[in-house]
Amino acid sequence: MTADSLHIPVLLERCIELLAPALAAPGAVVVDATLGLGGHSEALLERFPHIQLVGLDRDRHALALAGERLARFGDRVHLVHTVYDELPAALEGLGIRQVAGILFDLGVSSMQLDQAERGFSYSQDAPLDMRMDDTAPLTAARILAEYDEADLRRIFWEYGDEKLAPRYARRIVEERRVAPIETSARLVALIDAATPAAARRAGHQSKRVFQALRIEVNQELAVLERAIPAAIDALELGGRIVVLSYQSLEDRIVKRELQTRSTSTAPRGLPVELPEHRPELRLLVRGAELADDEERARNPRATPVRLRAAERIKEAA
Repeated sequence: MTADSLHIPVLLERCIELLAPALAAPGAVVVDATLGLGGHSEALLERFPHIQLVGLDRDRHALALAGERLARFGDRVHLVHTVYDELPAALEGLGIRQVAGILFDLGVSSMQLDQAERGFSYSQDAPLDMRMDDTAPLTAARILAEYDEADLRRIFWEYGDEKLAPRYARRIVEERRVAPIETSARLVALIDAATPAAARRAGHQSKRVFQALRIEVNQELAVLERAIPAAIDALELGGRIVVLSYQSLEDRIVKRELQTRSTSTAPRGLPVELPEHRPELRLLVRGAELADDEERARNPRATPVRLRAAERIKEAA
């Protein structure tokens, strides 16, 4: 099993097109903050033979596979086992102060979804793990065993937009008194039994619950809220950031930070905008770009993607 056989990079050509103007200088550093199986990174290293690449990932298995895929690029590649909100520490450890480009490809990876034993998918029976980093202590099974009803209800509602969150939280608390909920099949059966017939006809209810559990296990939104500002701060003048999001909660965080940093802070009515009030970023796309029909047909996992990108136009303070 190889990395390139497991993963088709989403919006690859568009990501390269957006990052390209920032990667012209010899020795330019680009960060793949969500390395995954290295598809985007491999293409960047091939297209820009003078760049250095820093690849971050919390998943040791993905990091190992990507390392094999990128080994031919030798010392142009620097891989770090870390969560992407630790980007500043990773760069400091490599002696890098600023970078020319940063790419985020958020969400769960193809490999994590396809490996049943990881417990990410509601369609395959497996232990309820869902950790992107298998050295982390919190699992989905532990959440189901230890969180109280109010906290279960909160994460299903906030992270899954699940209207039946109270019903599911109550049923989980009832059922775990009988036996631990440790497998995806048992959780799916529990959710199905707790779902009214009319709601079952509207689609598979487990999808939203599994998404909520995965986000909580990996603290994905809290990490992202720290990571995007840190990434912008790491960009050199003219540097570019590209972010691929796959659900509205992620995209909302990215949109808010990019819009805030691309808006003047000058009070209304000032005749002249002072340098300190000028925006730090220039948005490179209008709104969020979606994959076209051709890409969706070729790579179904591109269907929900939302792409946002910006360029640093003001030196960091």
